[in-house]
Amino acid sequence: MILSDKQILREMKSGSIVIRPFSRKHLGSNSYDVHLGDWLAMYTHEILDARRHNKVRQFRIPPEGLMLVPSKLYLGVTKEYTETHRHVPFLEGKSSIGRLGIDIHATAGKGDVGFCNTWTLEISVRQPVRIYAGMPIGQLIYFEISGEVEIPYSRKRGAKYRRKTTRPVESMMWKNFGKR
Repeated sequence: MILSDKQILREMKSGSIVIRPFSRKHLGSNSYDVHLGDWLAMYTHEILDARRHNKVRQFRIPPEGLMLVPSKLYLGVTKEYTETHRHVPFLEGKSSIGRLGIDIHATAGKGDVGFCNTWTLEISVRQPVRIYAGMPIGQLIYFEISGEVEIPYSRKRGAKYRRKTTRPVESMMWKNFGKR
């Protein structure tokens, strides 16, 4: 089941959901709108290797916005820091963003119970489009889970994306292959 606006507020009051910054005006009937943070990143090489640490170049979105172009992958970040201790968060793009031809994730729309961080966005566009820091970019939806979680993400030994950050985080797939 998806949490309603009233239930999201109850869970925030109990501390099982944290959203910072939070504004009541961004709370929908069953979701919370998140916004594009100040930072983007792009990989420094055109050819990526899943077994290697692919480096990124990080940069601020200027006040006049930034033109995104097709065939490039941009890593963005939400302005909001979130914690989810008893629910499974899903991040979906807002319909207004989709209608501009902007995708905010390729595969990583589901979070884990215990995820405590900003969300890295995997942004791609269908045609050139200008974006701005602070613009609404997605919506968080919270699902109830059945049963007790043995080890939340924030305490998992092998969790690759636990380091708290306000900037986009590149793929850590290379860690799955171990030391080479």
